[in-house]
Amino acid sequence: MPRIAVVQKDKCNPIGCGGYLCARLCPVNREGKDCIVPSPDKKARIDEKLCTGCGICPNRCPFGAISIINLPEELNEPIHRYGQNGFHLYHLPIPILGKVVGIIGRNGIGKSTAVKILAGLLKPNLGSEEGAAIDVLIKRFRGTEAQAYFQKLKEQGAIVSYKPQQVDLLPHAVKGTVIELLKNCNGKGDEMLQFVIEKLDLINVQQNNISTLSGGELQRFAIAAAFLKQANIYFFDEPTSFLDIKQRLKVAKFIRSISNDKTAVLVVEHDLIVLDAVSDLIHILYGKPQVYGVVAQPKAAKEGINAYLSGFLREQNMRIREKAITFTASPDRQKRNTPLISTWTELQIKLGEFSLFVKEGGLKSHEVIGVVGENGIGKTTFVKMLCHKLAPETGVVQEKVKESYKPQYLAPTNDLVSDVLARAITQFDAQLLRPLELKELLTRKLSELSGGELQRVEIARCLSQEADVFLLDEPSAYLDIEQRLATARVIREFAEQTGKTILVVDHDLLFLDYVSDRLMVFKGIPARQGIAEGPFSMEVGMNAFLKELDLTFRRDAETRRPRANKKDSVLDREQKEAGKMYYG
Repeated sequence: MPRIAVVQKDKCNPIGCGGYLCARLCPVNREGKDCIVPSPDKKARIDEKLCTGCGICPNRCPFGAISIINLPEELNEPIHRYGQNGFHLYHLPIPILGKVVGIIGRNGIGKSTAVKILAGLLKPNLGSEEGAAIDVLIKRFRGTEAQAYFQKLKEQGAIVSYKPQQVDLLPHAVKGTVIELLKNCNGKGDEMLQFVIEKLDLINVQQNNISTLSGGELQRFAIAAAFLKQANIYFFDEPTSFLDIKQRLKVAKFIRSISNDKTAVLVVEHDLIVLDAVSDLIHILYGKPQVYGVVAQPKAAKEGINAYLSGFLREQNMRIREKAITFTASPDRQKRNTPLISTWTELQIKLGEFSLFVKEGGLKSHEVIGVVGENGIGKTTFVKMLCHKLAPETGVVQEKVKESYKPQYLAPTNDLVSDVLARAITQFDAQLLRPLELKELLTRKLSELSGGELQRVEIARCLSQEADVFLLDEPSAYLDIEQRLATARVIREFAEQTGKTILVVDHDLLFLDYVSDRLMVFKGIPARQGIAEGPFSMEVGMNAFLKELDLTFRRDAETRRPRANKKDSVLDREQKEAGKMYYG
């Protein structure tokens, strides 16, 4: 049985454990052999051939830095390994002409590594220290679709275009205006350039310098740039981050339109509604984040997502999660007669060229309020008025209550996580720290965390404060699918157990469906005028919002998750005629 030993170097702290506790406890070391020794970078290094898999070092490491995994026989040789005791990736997804292939899996499970290998940006090493030549890969994958793919890559029959994950880094890599940069990478002619500028809503920013673009504008620019390259295989790594709901569905439709009998598209995405809408096939990645990842065989999109949510891969007889993730069949949560804790009259505020009008409403205890609307429509402005960080020009927020606010954009500092979460550590260990998997981060600085880790810390910090109303602005950003649903569960249970009110602004409709009791809806013209209504029941609110988008949603019969209907399909027409945009 193959065995891998992984040491997460960012967690390994020999000084903190009194000097290589793992080596001192190792039975093999005690016999005089060098199973665990210091590496040149002063971290622990484990010899996988000498390791017996006794389990002492992973169980006793105070920082959770060591993982010893016994793998099935078929996972004998990885596609890629990040050095000795580093992350292992097994198998690869394969693009297919005429299909959009989606990839689903947790952060740190190897999705971006797999895409970079297929895009030719990372040379796979097959578990050794050096990258394998293309002929070695062709031989390694003989008799599979991967062989044909790497053969085409060698003969330049496969021409790749890659949209990177971290679009916020683009201004550091390239300089110039949007139109200049798109012309530089355009291999499809002026007519196609104008087409993509219109389709991806870049008309108003095409003369802007890339350094001035918002996150959503950068994302749409990156998608446009990737599409304009003359290629037949397109990779889109998380194409909807920073985008609002309307833009996400528009981008999903655009990416689907790229696929034809001469092109293949591969998409990594955490928004399940978008992934479902855009994909023909789904590859599930499973394993242990930061330790190893395995690419499962492809399934049809619906079956792939449902298998992932169930946590069980039938063909591999593999359980990838202890419990299945299920959704509520009813559009309305159980109604409670709970008191109002904050109300507002009609509110108006003007900020430069933008104006916001908020209809009269209020918040109840023991509930989670979802907030939906396009970017630039006033959602964050409303949240700031509730926090008394902005004062309305007319109207008043009544019943002075104490608020705790998690902003949309997070600014990491050099503070220790344990200092930031001091109150959570003493009072909310079971409610926040454990389910959000924060204990292993307590000794690290905020500036050392990934986007997803920082997001979870900030959610816990916000919810652990002394407050009556908690305001979470885009809490699903940077989180993978499982983290999003785990976070939604934490938010719901926290509101129920503490009797507090939580307001959640987000663009992931599945996340909002999972977390919300009621819904506020923002309409209008982005950057010019916003109108806020509600809170409504989920059914009324979602019907109002989806009508603006001209979309209908149904429930999946197996998991009860919301799924978007195809425009003008039988279900789409029937639900619109019945006035039921939500659930049907």
